[in-house]
Amino acid sequence: MQIYPKKISMQYGNREKRESNQMVFGIRAIMEAIVSGKEIESLYIQRGLSGGLMQELKVLLHQYQIPSQQVPVEKLDRLTPKNHQGAVAFISPIIYQKVEDIIPQIFERGEVPLLLVLDGVTDVRNMGAIARTAECAGVHAIVVPSKGSAQINPDAIKTSAGALYKIPVCRQDNLLLACRFLQESGLQLVSCTEKTNDFIYQPDYTAPTAIIMGAEDEGIRNEIIRISDHLAKIPMYGEIESLNVSVSAGVIIYEAVRQRSL
Repeated sequence: MQIYPKKISMQYGNREKRESNQMVFGIRAIMEAIVSGKEIESLYIQRGLSGGLMQELKVLLHQYQIPSQQVPVEKLDRLTPKNHQGAVAFISPIIYQKVEDIIPQIFERGEVPLLLVLDGVTDVRNMGAIARTAECAGVHAIVVPSKGSAQINPDAIKTSAGALYKIPVCRQDNLLLACRFLQESGLQLVSCTEKTNDFIYQPDYTAPTAIIMGAEDEGIRNEIIRISDHLAKIPMYGEIESLNVSVSAGVIIYEAVRQRSL
């Protein structure tokens, strides 16, 4: 079995040359992309496929901790009419960061961390709009789960007006553990949710803070709600009971900016 080198960790502020969201198909081509340090945005593998080369790919995915999805061959055929060999991947146009690397760097610069955690935001345009607001407001990083999050693709990049090239995005395998790490690092967790009587104006955002936003349909998962330091909701006085998640994120982010500007 071939042993591959460890993937080089990209440091905050040291970005590779930008590239568009790119399809790579064929088992060996995907393996080469992984070993060369490309960020795999999504990977689809034909369900039930076996063989020596596929086994080698699976070992590589485990080594680099890259998630994949088992799909019918028909899905792969729709992605590309060419000989995909049962595997199709998309390369991300950005380099993902690790929140464990970002937090110490923020403190070392003498800054008070302000992070945004997105739990289940899957619409790429919402992702882009949120990133644009976050970058304008000086948010230090966006944290998303490896699964169940919007892809960073050309649509997301365009909607963000290029902000996704500028603000670090941290993709974490376990969002709950990432939130616990933020707490252990001295950040308070402020979950924006309707499951409270407290408004977004009550938490003290001048302290190190991670603001958590959930999906529009299901909101923030219960296990994250339970460990949050504050629950806060946006006042609603009209007949429509909810805001778009990108608008909601902008409202609470700029409350934090207002408090920090006093």
